[in-house]
Amino acid sequence: MRHRRVADLMTPTAVSVQRGTPFKEIARLLDEYGITAVPVVDEGRPVGVVSEADLLRRHTAGSTASTAEALMSSPAVVAEPEWSAVEAARVMEEARVKRLPVVDAAGFLIGVVSRSDLLRLFLRRDRAIQEEILEDVLTRTLGLSPSALTVEVSDGRVILSGTVDRRSLVPITLRLCESVDGVIEVVDRLTYDEDDAA
Repeated sequence: MRHRRVADLMTPTAVSVQRGTPFKEIARLLDEYGITAVPVVDEGRPVGVVSEADLLRRHTAGSTASTAEALMSSPAVVAEPEWSAVEAARVMEEARVKRLPVVDAAGFLIGVVSRSDLLRLFLRRDRAIQEEILEDVLTRTLGLSPSALTVEVSDGRVILSGTVDRRSLVPITLRLCESVDGVIEVVDRLTYDEDDAA
């Protein structure tokens, strides 16, 4: 099973600004690219982020901040390309941000991942989810015969039915299916031949 990583989901070569970029230029970039925030970089490394909220705060708070450096939230909360979508979502939630600059091992900006990028996982085609469960989860990982089980997928909702050898396989099968990218819910209709729980 191959989970989509931040590197697969991010927008590469992200729009960024320098410490000295003026307020109006930042507002223009956000509007032009249809984005809600922009990383502030110093020699290619993110040092902060300026969001729409930061720009609006300047006006409502009567601030005189007029450059990216004075407006930005700092330090920048960043993601790494090998992170899973779940890790990135958790950091966004904890930091209360909608997007994360993505940095390479040396700390240089290589892209940006946003909430909407992560949500694309749940727009995977049902057929792709069904194939991954049949081929990767059931056959390769668990060594089950795909003919013994039926996998129906509709709008990311998976219904598993059929018979497995042992009762202990049921929770493992459900957990692995739930971890497939794009799965929203797994409905258990599995039966088993042998009750090995005791």
